Amino acid sequence: MAKLLKGAEAAKALTEQLIVRADELKKSGIKPCLAIVRVGERDDDIAYERGAMKRCEKVGIEVKNVLLPVDITQEALIEEIEKINKDNDIHGVLLFRPLPKHIDDAAVCEALAAEKDMDGITRGSLAAIYSGRGEGYAPCTAQSCIEILKHFGIPVAGKRAVVIGRSLVIGKPVSMLLLNENATVTTCHSRSENLPQICREADIIIAAAGKAAMVTKEYVKPGQTVLDVGIHVDDEGNMCGDTAFAEIEPIVDAITPVPGGVGSVTTAILASHVIEAAEKVAK
Repeated sequence: MAKLLKGAEAAKALTEQLIVRADELKKSGIKPCLAIVRVGERDDDIAYERGAMKRCEKVGIEVKNVLLPVDITQEALIEEIEKINKDNDIHGVLLFRPLPKHIDDAAVCEALAAEKDMDGITRGSLAAIYSGRGEGYAPCTAQSCIEILKHFGIPVAGKRAVVIGRSLVIGKPVSMLLLNENATVTTCHSRSENLPQICREADIIIAAAGKAAMVTKEYVKPGQTVLDVGIHVDDEGNMCGDTAFAEIEPIVDAITPVPGGVGSVTTAILASHVIEAAEKVAK
């Protein structure tokens, strides 16, 4: 039976550290503040917003909700972003995406100041991830994978890691974050040949392909750690991930559950980015 890498445990430990850092900032006269920008009333956005607000409250981060109508023009949305850029009391921004189809997503993302981009959506953030220089932060979900590995003491340096997925949200940035931790990384995707064989050679597998139950027992072997980033609903209405959990859990050494795994850490990472951004202002 594999060890379950429960995100709540990692998130709690990180939150406790953040509370101390937030208190230090307040002593210096700085109250960390996050602006949450939501366009429309998507249920998944609202659910994540609630979770983010709850986490920020625990840490001691103020939240300003910028709630905008779904029919807002692109120009009006960019104006709102620019107001936030100029507001020195706001240290970070979470912009929910995807945006409505009539809005140019890339143009809005680029309007956001990289130093206030808490979820890795600007070119400045991506440059910082890949070059190690500049402003901005990694996508919260990608960094959550690294946080879980660190919290549970799973060695990364020198290990072979396979990332299944190449999106800018998870696959590519988590590959770079693993490289930064001195792992040997192979990034795979839907057109990769001999994928099960490649995965069996890994010490760590990050399943982020966006396909339910894609990673089956043919992909794994004893001794591996598997992080499942997928979120799906199966035919019976149950939440599941990119792994066939029941098949591979008895084989591998450690695995994140879905739900209750990687996703549980994302709001704590978001809060950590806000604290870090406020600390940079304090310096």
